[in-house]
Amino acid sequence: MSETQAVVTRFAPSPTGFLHIGGARTALFNWLYARHHGGKFLLRIEDTDRARSTKDAIDAILDGMHWLGLDWDEATHFQSEFAARHAEVAQQLLDSGHAYRCYLSNEELQAMRAEAEAKRQPFRVRSRWRDCSPDEEPSGSSFVIRLRAPQDGETMIEDQVQGRVAVQNSELDDFILLRSDGTPTYMLAVVVDDQDMGVTHVIRGDDHLNNAFRQLAIIRAMGWPEPVYAHVPMIHGHDGAKLSKRHGATGVDAYRDELGMLPEAVFNYLLRLGWGHGDDEIISREQATEWFDLDHVGRSPSRFDLKKLESLNAHYIREADDARLAALVAPRVEGLVGHSVGGNDVDLLRRALPELKPRAKTLIELAEGAAFLFKRVPLDMDERAKSLLEGDASTLLARVHAALVGLKEWTAESIEGAVRKVSEDAGVKLGQVAQPLRAALTGRATSPGIFDVLVLLGREESLARVADRATTQE
Repeated sequence: MSETQAVVTRFAPSPTGFLHIGGARTALFNWLYARHHGGKFLLRIEDTDRARSTKDAIDAILDGMHWLGLDWDEATHFQSEFAARHAEVAQQLLDSGHAYRCYLSNEELQAMRAEAEAKRQPFRVRSRWRDCSPDEEPSGSSFVIRLRAPQDGETMIEDQVQGRVAVQNSELDDFILLRSDGTPTYMLAVVVDDQDMGVTHVIRGDDHLNNAFRQLAIIRAMGWPEPVYAHVPMIHGHDGAKLSKRHGATGVDAYRDELGMLPEAVFNYLLRLGWGHGDDEIISREQATEWFDLDHVGRSPSRFDLKKLESLNAHYIREADDARLAALVAPRVEGLVGHSVGGNDVDLLRRALPELKPRAKTLIELAEGAAFLFKRVPLDMDERAKSLLEGDASTLLARVHAALVGLKEWTAESIEGAVRKVSEDAGVKLGQVAQPLRAALTGRATSPGIFDVLVLLGREESLARVADRATTQE
C-alpha cells in the first residue's frame, strides 16, 4: 500500500447466528484502525450460504454493531449481490491460464481422499485435468473451475501481527473457484469483494491465516494490489480452550440482555483483550481511536475473564448518566415487580441511582437493588430479611412507626434523629432497629443507607411498609 492511499478496512461476518464476541472484537479492531487513520470502515455480510443465512441473524449482527457504536461507511454490502462479478473473475482466470476446468467425479475425489488417509498424508487435490489440452475435455460433462496454484517455491506474508509467515507452495492445492452449478466459493468471493471495495488492510482472526496464502494466489494471478494482512489470535475461555458456548455467553446480545453489560464496558474490555497501551485499563472511545495500532496487538490468544468485565462494567455504571441508566434499568425492574415502571417511577429510579450505583456491577444487580422502590405492600421477603423480622422486631417497628408519624420534616437528618431516639429509649444498638427497619422497607437484608431509603420512598409509602410489619409477623 502506498503512503498516500487511504486506509480501508472491513468486517465481513457470515449471517448464520448472533454477533459472536470474537467477531465483535475483530470488528472493533477494524473500526479503530480505520478511524485512527481517517480511512473507511466497511461492513460486508457474507451471505452466499443461502441455506444458513437468515434475516434474523443479519438483524442481530447489525443490532450488535449499533449497540457497540461501530458505525460503518457506505451502505451495508451483501456478498450475494456480487455473484455475477465473482463468476466473471473466475472466467478471466480461466482465460489467462491461471485456472482450469476440472472434471473429477465425486467418486474419484473420495478415492483420492481415502488414499491420502491410508498413507496418513494431508489430502490435496492433484487433478489430471490441470494440464490437459482443450480437445481432451469431455463435452457436456459437469465441471468445476479450479485455480492453477503455484507448485514451486514458497508464498510469504509479512503479517502485521504474526510477523513473517511462509508456506511451501507444494502444500497448496488447486482449490475450487466456481462450483459446478456456477456459484462462487468463499475463497474466490472474499478476494474479489475486497479488491472491488478497495480494502487495503485485512484484519481478521488467525484461523484465516492459512486462507491468506490461497487468496494471495488469486490476487497475484489477477495482478491486483496485495492487502496488508493482520491475523489476530483467537479469544479463549478461562481454561485456555477456544471460546465456546460451554464457557457461557458468546454473543454480544447476551452480554447486553442476559448479563446486563453497558456497551462502553464491552467496548473497553474487547479493546484490552489482545491489545494494550501501557498500563491503561480504562480507555475511552476517543483515547482508543487516538492510540490504536497493530504493533501492540499480542500474538498469543487472550483469555476471556468475566470477572474483569464485570469490574469494568461496575466502573462504567458509576460513571454513567443517571437518566440514561434509569431508562435502561426500568424495563428490568418491571420484570421483577410485575407492573409498569414509568413516569414518576422512572424519576424516582433516577434519584435513587446515586445510592444504588456503588453496589452494582451489572444492570441486573442495579435492577435488583432498585426493585424495592416499586414493590407493593405486603412486600415479599428474602430469607435473610425474614430472619431480621423475628423476635421483638415488630415491637421495635411499632415504636419506629409512632416516631416517624410525628415528624414535621421528612429529611434524612430528622428521620435519623427519630430512629436513633427509638434505639436509645429501647436500650438497644442502632443496628438492632435499623436492620428490621431495612427488611420492612425493602424486603431485603441489604440496601442503600436506611435513611436514604426512607427519603426515597417518601413519608406515605414508608409508613405503610413499616406499619405492615409492625402489626404482622410471618
